[in-house]
Amino acid sequence: MNNFSNNTAWTDLNDAEDQREYALIPPKTLAKVIMVIRPGGYDDLSQGWAGGYATRSEKTGAIYLNAKFTLLEGPFAKRVVFGLIGLSSPKGPEWSNIGRSFLRAILNSARGIHPADNSQEAQSARRIKGFADLDSIEFIARIDVEKDQNGDDKNVIKAAIQPEHKDYAALMGNVPRGSSGGGSNGGSGGAAPLTVARSANSAPPVSTRPAWAS
Repeated sequence: MNNFSNNTAWTDLNDAEDQREYALIPPKTLAKVIMVIRPGGYDDLSQGWAGGYATRSEKTGAIYLNAKFTLLEGPFAKRVVFGLIGLSSPKGPEWSNIGRSFLRAILNSARGIHPADNSQEAQSARRIKGFADLDSIEFIARIDVEKDQNGDDKNVIKAAIQPEHKDYAALMGNVPRGSSGGGSNGGSGGAAPLTVARSANSAPPVSTRPAWAS
């Protein structure tokens, strides 16, 4: 239902609130996020890029995933950070390599896989059927600050926090695979008690993200 009491709400804006100014999220902030891919309509089946998730820059020829990260919890809940995840660049393989490393870390974070775990189960967890598997994935991110093309500061996400980090379990709300909950590979490190725990063979917890983050 419209909260405005008259039919001039969109023609007379004198009584509208002042626009809100949001300070940057402090660098090195850790938070649980949900990543949504904004489709760019570019496919290359030889690379496994299907579903129209990838975007190709007409200016540079670079191909990437156009990602929106929404913070799910904490003092900055509902804040959004945008970013590009590189898939291919005419300039060389570095763009692609960085993108693949980031996606690997996202899967480790989301699926509770220690980065040094090379078991069959871990390797299977790092495989996806396509980019659709990454759409709406939840993981722990590190928010940082860098300059945009105009020289202004902006928030960015270029690192996923993986289970070996001391704060991972408390932030993720579970215990990563292969951890008893108190060891160095994903224990809470003295953080607040965990609300959900799962073993290597248990199903992942049901998502409780709020409706606004869907």
